[in-house]
Amino acid sequence: MKNRASAPRVGLFGGTFNPIHLGHLRAAEEVREALALERVLFIPSRNPPHKHQDARDPIASAEQRLEWVEQSIAGHEDFRIDRAEIDREGPSFLVDTLTEIRDREKHERPVFIVGEDAFAEMGDWREPEALFALVDFAVMTRPPGGLEHLADRIPEIVRSSFEFIEGGRRACHKEAGTWIDLVTITALDISSSRIREACRAGRSIRYLVPEPVRLSIETSGCYGSGTAVRPRRMKSASR
Repeated sequence: MKNRASAPRVGLFGGTFNPIHLGHLRAAEEVREALALERVLFIPSRNPPHKHQDARDPIASAEQRLEWVEQSIAGHEDFRIDRAEIDREGPSFLVDTLTEIRDREKHERPVFIVGEDAFAEMGDWREPEALFALVDFAVMTRPPGGLEHLADRIPEIVRSSFEFIEGGRRACHKEAGTWIDLVTITALDISSSRIREACRAGRSIRYLVPEPVRLSIETSGCYGSGTAVRPRRMKSASR
C-alpha cells in the first residue's frame, strides 16, 4: 500500500492494553509499514469510558499498564509512548485525545489505528462526527473472513459523510478531507481477555506477552494468580 502523504505521518495506537500483548505489537508494526508511518505513538487509556472495573476480571492500574507498554516497546526506534490520556483526569474520551494530539502534530494529520470491531462501535462514542473529521483512520482487519468493504462496518451516523473508493478499501470525508484506510494484518489469535483468563486459571502466558511483561504480571498477581503452572519435564526414553 502506497502512502499518499508527502510529509511523514504519525500513527496513534490507543487502548486499555489490559495487558498489552504480542498481537498489539505486531499489528502496530504492520500498519506502520503499510502506511509508511514515521512513528507510532502508543496511548494507554487511564480511565476507559466504555469499560468498567470488575472484581472478577479487573483492569490493572494505569501505572502498571503504562509500565508494560514501556517495557514492550523499549528498543523499537519507531514506537513511542504518548501520555495524553494517562496525564488527563476524568474519562479518557478519544475525541479529547485526538484534538490534543492533532493540535500538537501540526506538520501532518495523525492516523488513528483501530480494529474493525471497535471501528464499528464508534457511532456510540462521544462526538463521532467530530472524531472522523479530526484525523485519518487505519482500520485493521484479519483474514480469513475479514472486512472487505469499509461501508459494511462504518457507523451509520457518519456513513453519508464519506465517499468510498478502491473497492471500498478506502474512504474520504467529503468535507474534512480525512481518510479511512482498510489495512489487512496477520491473524494472530491473541487477546487481552484470554490472557487474563489464563492468569486466573494459573496457566502460562509465556510467548503471548513480552517476557518482562509476563514476569511483572505473574509476580504482581494483578489478574488473580501469582504463579503460572510450570510444564512438566519429559523423562528421557530408555535406549
